Amino acid sequence: MRHLNIKVYGRVIDVDFRHAAKRLAESLGITGFARNAHDGTVFMEAEGEEEALAQFTDWCKVGSKYARVDKIEVSGGELKGFRDFKRI
Repeated sequence: MRHLNIKVYGRVIDVDFRHAAKRLAESLGITGFARNAHDGTVFMEAEGEEEALAQFTDWCKVGSKYARVDKIEVSGGELKGFRDFKRI
């Protein structure tokens, strides 16, 4: 199990990004959350197995159908023991 902090830049608000991220996270067994940040980015914390997190971060580089992802920043963190994946 690993914990990742993921910040996604681009046109990622009001384009179904967080909803799509939640659906994918749930299908991959990833827990955590996705929320819109005040600076126009989406910030996520995600916990799961290495392979699942790799698939999730690969998807984050592309995003949902109407999103335009300019870049993502990924850093590790301490496990928090999330029970599910929430869209905040």
